[in-house]
Amino acid sequence: MRSCRLLLAALPGLFFAGTFFSCRPKVKADLLIYHARVYTVDSVFSTAEALAVGEGKILAVGTDADIRGKYDAADVLDAGGRAVYPGFIDAHAHFVRYSQSLFTAGLYGSASFEEVVQRVKEFAAGHPGQSWILGRGWDQNKFPGKAFPDNTLLNEAFPSTPVVLGRVDGHALIANARALELAGVKPGQAIEGGVIETKDGRLTGVLIDNAERLVQRFVPEATAAEFAQMLDAGQKKCFAEGLTTVTDCGLEKENIELLDSLQKAGLLKMRVYAMLSDNAKNLQYYLPRGPYKTDLLYVKGVKAYADGALGSRGACLLSPYDDKAGWRGFLLSGPAHYDSLAAMLAGTDFQLCTHAIGDSANRLILQVYNKYLKGKNDKRWRIEHAQVIDAADLDLFGRASIIPSVQPTHATSDMYWAGERLGARRLKEAYAFKQLLRQNGWIPLGTDFPVEDISPFRTFLAAVFRVDAKGYPSGGFQPENALSREEAIRGMTIWAARADCLEREVGSLQVGKKADIIMLDRDLMTVGQGEVLKTKVVAAWAGGKKVVANEEKKVVAN
Repeated sequence: MRSCRLLLAALPGLFFAGTFFSCRPKVKADLLIYHARVYTVDSVFSTAEALAVGEGKILAVGTDADIRGKYDAADVLDAGGRAVYPGFIDAHAHFVRYSQSLFTAGLYGSASFEEVVQRVKEFAAGHPGQSWILGRGWDQNKFPGKAFPDNTLLNEAFPSTPVVLGRVDGHALIANARALELAGVKPGQAIEGGVIETKDGRLTGVLIDNAERLVQRFVPEATAAEFAQMLDAGQKKCFAEGLTTVTDCGLEKENIELLDSLQKAGLLKMRVYAMLSDNAKNLQYYLPRGPYKTDLLYVKGVKAYADGALGSRGACLLSPYDDKAGWRGFLLSGPAHYDSLAAMLAGTDFQLCTHAIGDSANRLILQVYNKYLKGKNDKRWRIEHAQVIDAADLDLFGRASIIPSVQPTHATSDMYWAGERLGARRLKEAYAFKQLLRQNGWIPLGTDFPVEDISPFRTFLAAVFRVDAKGYPSGGFQPENALSREEAIRGMTIWAARADCLEREVGSLQVGKKADIIMLDRDLMTVGQGEVLKTKVVAAWAGGKKVVANEEKKVVAN
């Protein structure tokens, strides 16, 4: 500064102002990123070269010269031309359930029930002393014959230890005889909104939808320490994939309070939008108090379930399944339940978010929503999945500003067998993301992990190219419903934030918003189809704090 003062004294007044400006002390920031391709995801999807972060928020976005000329920081990163995006937001996931699943037997991709049992044996051998053995991820559609299994092999392998294994979609499970005995499940029992499978008068162990609760209520709860360990493992997986906010669809009050305590203690840095599970205990506690919000947690949604899943034939259809004569699936509760819930929430600030897969379930929920929303509004009530929509019902979304919250990888997972369930005509009315986008002009995207893979890059691949990880099918599955690259990125960032009522805080790289930032080794706006799943997160920040550090950092003197 002394040299600046001497220079100013010696120069004519003509240059005084410009020189004075250039010698001003720089503004202190915590982080500068420059030499980047910054996708701000603002209203015009503008790009920039650099950004500055301070106190957990975006201070400025602009050119390299502007940002480096005005700001100084201890952490200055040359991005080397890499792409920088807002942190990805999963608009529909099960973060707590996923975190718990990391400590159970992984059954995803099993090609037979024999393989399932073998994996459970290996898990049990590596985790001795388990009072209950849990697992998740089997899918009978991948087994020979595609029929539900029975628990004979499971009973032989585990005659005295209860075993409960969830189907991939969470809407069915198989339990061994010991678990059924402890839960008191008997052949011939009936339950509303569920099925207890029997064969020749004997329990097969398969419980569908509401019947799952008969066994699940006896599974021991994790301790607080175990819960913290699980969530830490879950958040590390999320951050590694570029996810800085997750929407957890269906939590109990106790889960939410533990999440909150871990966040406040600094042990959990993941931003969570939480939907309450639809039950009296949760509603009686939260509704009188209103939505609960902290820097990292927003409890504002109520998650209801209209039907089950297409894979387990629990989705409720207007006409019978093509591959099961006379069977239409079922609602999980009577129509009056959804009407009364909507009436209760219509006068509150809570979002109603209802799982609906089949065209009959979607029609019912759309009609109920329209009844209480009464035209265009900003309540942001959502239908989760919105998977099979009768063409006559499509405009009910736009008429009442109802948000279709979709998961693109469901389309590319289900495409191998969905036609068998639905037939050609109904299949054309399913997974119609582009048509749903047109209803309101925006659409949030999620994964439904752990039902599907956690990767947002798979979401992008399925949304834009309509293919799975194998690149199948050539040309894409029902490609007329593909989204553009920009639409997919918006669906994974700002539109997901909007669906969670968080668009003023996250979802784009704009001044004043939280510094949730990711840097990728490939640019999703230009990368070829075959390169999408090779994309890696090389750095990530949540609220300005580094949560992924794989890059070779270059600290450059200003």
